[in-house]
Amino acid sequence: MKRLLAAFAGVCAAVLCALAALVAAPPAVAATLTEVTNFGSNPGNLRMHLYVPNNVQQNPAIVLAMHTCGGTGPGFYSSTEFASLADRYGFIVIYPSASKKMNCFDNWSEASKVRGGQTDPVSLMSMVTYVEQQYHGDPNRVYATGSSSGAMMTNAMLALYPEVFKAGAAFMGVPFTCFPNEAAYNPAGNSSPCVGKTAQQWGDAARNANPGYRGPWPRMQLWHGTSDTVVNYAELEEEIKQWTNVHGLSQTPTSTDSPQSGWNRRRYADASGTVQVEAYTIQGAGHSLPAGGMAAVAIQFFGLTGSGPSQSPSPSAAVSPSASPSVSPSASPSVSPSASPSNPQQGASCRITYRANTWNNGFTADVTITNTGTAPVNGWTVTWTWPGNQQIVGAWNAGITQSGAQVTARNVSYNAAVSAGGSTSFGFQGAYSGSNATPAGFALNGAACTTA
Repeated sequence: MKRLLAAFAGVCAAVLCALAALVAAPPAVAATLTEVTNFGSNPGNLRMHLYVPNNVQQNPAIVLAMHTCGGTGPGFYSSTEFASLADRYGFIVIYPSASKKMNCFDNWSEASKVRGGQTDPVSLMSMVTYVEQQYHGDPNRVYATGSSSGAMMTNAMLALYPEVFKAGAAFMGVPFTCFPNEAAYNPAGNSSPCVGKTAQQWGDAARNANPGYRGPWPRMQLWHGTSDTVVNYAELEEEIKQWTNVHGLSQTPTSTDSPQSGWNRRRYADASGTVQVEAYTIQGAGHSLPAGGMAAVAIQFFGLTGSGPSQSPSPSAAVSPSASPSVSPSASPSVSPSASPSNPQQGASCRITYRANTWNNGFTADVTITNTGTAPVNGWTVTWTWPGNQQIVGAWNAGITQSGAQVTARNVSYNAAVSAGGSTSFGFQGAYSGSNATPAGFALNGAACTTA
């Protein structure tokens, strides 16, 4: 009996100790919003707040979440559900704060309508690059979303940097290049400023920001309330015109439905069935989006919930998600071409035009190959050597491999042939530290090219 009592006492003591340990254990520390002050080039004079969940993925997706006029990044953090969704799915959220015109993002200046313009979009790109480098953010999973002024900037970022952003969700926005100048930027005083252009005109406005871009365009989700008196509901149709035209789609939806009461959804799918554009009409809603549950729909559209589109568009050549801009130059991120050149012609006469758009520690570059010879080139390989520590992290219109400072770009299936006197182009996104100097020379199929 004594042995039984002693054993029982020992069990009780062990249970009590375990309970005491549980009581004494400190609670898990919740992730918090943190301000980043030295994120890179910041011509827009923006502030950056960052939310990194405790369960952040090893190579996390990045969501750029932008507030309304008069708002702030911390305000958008506390008033929307993107942070709680980040806790659930492990992505990182960037919350920028605007500084111009009552804290509106610059959607009116000429600089805001061109790549590399010295205003808000460059500052926002610096934030994205910072997260890619410091947190190994996945450059193949970068997304933008925003409300009102932030929605307008969402349209702008996807048009200006289509190779960077894979999708966007714009709540109560207007098309890219809507406002001709700052005086026109007064949505409340002119609630339908962008009605009247054709789909072709709106599409051209986006394409003209990247005349050499031939890669896939980001998918777009659009939201608007029918009773919005600040940015009129009519602007939703203009946005639909712009993005369906950019994707080469009809303005007639491929499907319509009502996911829940008061929500009417139109979807615009491509020939493969992938929804490239979808538009939500919220019956009776004013200038108050996103409301409850809408952020989750946007994150699902991005493909971050594990139940996104059956086919997620990606560049014809892109690094694997495990690659990051912070890998050392000795690493060799591989961008596999969909077709290698067959019988590349040696000794072809050529001219290479190289144009880089640089921000702090990140850049994109457009490369144009001109065949200055008298015979066509059937299959091409362009090679060069970086003068610094540049590292390619994504590409379009070419398959690119890098070993140390040596880079090789090969044609893909649809641009292998370059006629005599003709040209083709490709591009890529990269990262660097120090200076982003231009390569000293390029070669086409082993023969040195002139540069322009």
